[in-house]
Amino acid sequence: MTAQATAFSVGLTGGIGCGKTTVADMFGALGATLVDTDAIAHALTAPHGAAMPAILAEFGVDFATPGGALDRAKMRELVFADPGARARLEAILHPRIRDATAAAAAIASGPYVIFVVPLLIESGTWAGRVTRVLAIDCSEETQIARVMARNNLLEPQVRAIMAAQVTRAERLAAADDVILNDDGVEALAPQVERLHAFYLAEAARMAHP
Repeated sequence: MTAQATAFSVGLTGGIGCGKTTVADMFGALGATLVDTDAIAHALTAPHGAAMPAILAEFGVDFATPGGALDRAKMRELVFADPGARARLEAILHPRIRDATAAAAAIASGPYVIFVVPLLIESGTWAGRVTRVLAIDCSEETQIARVMARNNLLEPQVRAIMAAQVTRAERLAAADDVILNDDGVEALAPQVERLHAFYLAEAARMAHP
């Protein structure tokens, strides 16, 4: 991918249950700066979060919990049923997430930045904002089993979430790098270490062309 930024950066993505957080944390332990768009979105929609006034003005006070956070279950139900509602929510959140990720990257202290973006391919813009796209991949059967166990969901619910994301084939086609995560954490370490070494070399090359 062609980078829009001057510094080397990686967009890390993957379908639900593929292990994005686990892999990101391993890169972070090696020194990469992590910028997690999901964590930013949660902060924006927490009690007194910066996006909450606009969300409540758009959707109504019924979409706040008693504590003042976004009622995520209620919003999830709405946006799955109504693509227009999803677009309205994204119009509020995406510019704020973009600004927050840029601010976090600007103060990054690591040799390179990894943006953790679950819907990187779906967004249509992220791929052009990072130097390389890294997909965390596993079989659909593994995805379903992990999410059912982790989130206490039924298989049809997990499949509905997966259906709202790009297909595995589309994600792999858009990726520059792939980490396979079917065989547990032990199999991840050598893959992460190999890519970390490559990313360090690429970051150094971009810094001193």
